[in-house]
Parts: sequence; C-alpha cells; structure tokens
Amino acid sequence: MSNITVNTIKENIDKDQWRALEKSSTANFFQTEDCYDFYESLPRVFNPFVVSVNEDGMLKGVAVGYVTKTRPIVKQKLTRRAIIIGGPMLADDISQEALRALLENVRSLLKRKAIYIETRNFNDYSKHKSLFESCGFKYQEHLNFKIDTTSEEVVSENMGKSRKRDAKAALRKGAVIDEEPNYEDIRAYYLILRKLYKTRVKTPLFPLSFFKRLYENDYCKFVLVKHEGKVIGGTVCVGHGGKTLYEWFACGEDYEYKSLCPSTLATYSGIMYAAKHGYECFDMMGAGKPDEGYGVREFKAKFGGKLVQHGRFLCVNKPVLYFIGKCAVAFLKSR
Repeated sequence: MSNITVNTIKENIDKDQWRALEKSSTANFFQTEDCYDFYESLPRVFNPFVVSVNEDGMLKGVAVGYVTKTRPIVKQKLTRRAIIIGGPMLADDISQEALRALLENVRSLLKRKAIYIETRNFNDYSKHKSLFESCGFKYQEHLNFKIDTTSEEVVSENMGKSRKRDAKAALRKGAVIDEEPNYEDIRAYYLILRKLYKTRVKTPLFPLSFFKRLYENDYCKFVLVKHEGKVIGGTVCVGHGGKTLYEWFACGEDYEYKSLCPSTLATYSGIMYAAKHGYECFDMMGAGKPDEGYGVREFKAKFGGKLVQHGRFLCVNKPVLYFIGKCAVAFLKSR
C-alpha cells in the first residue's frame, strides 16, 4: 500500500518537486509557488491556502487558492468563497487514493471558511470527473477559448477578418500600444476597468493594490492602449513556463473611442505579444456557460481560438447562504 501524506503549509512543500509538477498536463500559473506568494503578499485582499499530497515521498498534487475578503465583516461572512483558479495541478500518474486525499483535505480545510469552493479549470480533468464528484465536487459546464500563438502567421491565419481589420484601422487612426507602462498608467487603466465592473460586469473587482503588486512581478505583463498619451484600454496577462499567457483582465473605453476599438485592440495586442515572445497558447480564461447568452463569448470567439469545455467543479459547504448569494448576484446583475 502506498504511503500518502497531505500538507497544508507552503514551507513544507518540496520546492523542486513543486516546480517539476509544472510539467503535468494540468499545470497552470495559478497553481505555482509564485501565485501563492502573490496572494500572500496582499493580506487585505486574499486569505490564501495550499493543500498538497505526497505519495511515497513524491509530490503528486497541489491545490492553491484563496478565500475572498470583503468589507465590512458582515458582508464578508455572507459572501466568502474559495476559488482555485486553473484547477488543482496534478501529476499525470496521480493515484485515485492520492487525489481523493487531496480533495477531502481541501474540503476539510475550507468547510468553515467558505460558503462554497470552486475550481475554475483551464485543463482537461475528464478522467478525474467521477472521483471529484464522489468527493462532493459537482461538475459545472463552462467554456473557454484557447488561441494557438506558436507563430504570428498562425495567429493571423486563424483570427477573424473583422478583428484584424479593426485593430489595424485603430493603429492607423492614432492608437498606440504601450508594452512598458508606468504606475500612473496602471492607475488610469484600473479606473477604466473599475467602471466596466461597476456598470456592466456587476461583480466585485480587486482593489488598485492588486494591480500594482501584479505590475511589480516579472510573470505579469500589462499591454495598454493609448491615444494622444491617454490610456483608453489594455489587457493584463500572466505567463507560465514560457508556454501559456493568461489574459486575466481586459477592458477599453469603447463608447468614448468607438472608432479605435480599444477593447479589441487590447486583446489583439496581448495575443500578438504572446506570439512574438514564444508563448504557445493565449488562454482567454473563460467564456461563460454554454446554455446562457454571453456577449463576452461572442467577442472572444472572433479572435480565432479553439472553444473548449473544461468546466468547473463546485462544492457547496453552506447551501442556504449559497442560495441567498446566487439570488443576490442575479438581482444585482439584472439592475
């Protein structure tokens, strides 16, 4: 019988084995030590956690995530949720016993800390689906687009004509791409993004400190769109292993600068940045549920990516609060 051990302290995880695990088919930036350290550097924003599992002395799985923090405390108690972006990072040869131990300990650790636990999968977990569900993690359908960025020629061939046309027209009309923005540019970008979340997305946005801290790290890339020196849009990406560039946030002043298509140019520029700098894939980090109309999915579809459904896994710890929260979110988005 294998010797399986579980750990919830980052310092006790073998760093070399953690890095080696990044070669697995479920590897993603959000399950790395770098990402955990980023969460930990923002204690007012995140309550980070990590659960790892070893089998016979070898690291076989890691689940990195955070429990949301909001103010005031009363609101936090009613909205706290645990998010595992990307899905846990698992060795391709992880045993069912080791995976079960990982998932059961994730549930145990977060049972009283979060209303629900959600893994937002960026890779294929289909072979583990039944085990996830037996551990209380119900599969939820969710789509995503992944763009082949192995070369600029491949990007151009796959991208919709309207997207290329709009981007090139915007550049001719005076839009400028800035790949080396300063702190003031980051603040200007944040104000545009905050407006978008308040008026259209209608879900909480991280504070400015989150984006400034991202800016300080080498794995993050801000690609901003400017016109006459003013920031009018941009994309925020994080890279992993020189293979995948993840588009975490994107926005643009599309109403005010309609002819410059800043949102389109922002994502277009992020994709081209990935192709120029050796990334194999540009991950758009979500395209909604397949049975719901979703304008963002229609927007993303025209960039030439492959539509995939890796879904999400949801574990509800407090059903009554979860139901109340769902109703509250639906109400706010309908206003």
